[in-house]
Amino acid sequence: MMDRTAIVASSSGLHARPAKIFVQAAARQDVAVRIRVGQGKAVPANSMLGVLSLGATHGTEVTLEAEGPGAQEALDALIDLLSRDLDADEVPSG
Repeated sequence: MMDRTAIVASSSGLHARPAKIFVQAAARQDVAVRIRVGQGKAVPANSMLGVLSLGATHGTEVTLEAEGPGAQEALDALIDLLSRDLDADEVPSG
């Protein structure tokens, strides 16, 4: 199991538009990714309700976990998203 941490950069946290962008990107990954806040329960990163339930606000540290072939690439892509203000950015294509 690989894990990486990131600080949520979006000004509204992982709510509304940023959460939607993140969940859609997670769903496109070749491996299952889970996300958690602190030592809390990890939820599927491709679940809108799960991600919203984290209550991750701007500046919250989150941990992403994935396992298997492609895990590193999936985590890199999602960490990149979390490190940007998705409220200000254009919607990523793909």
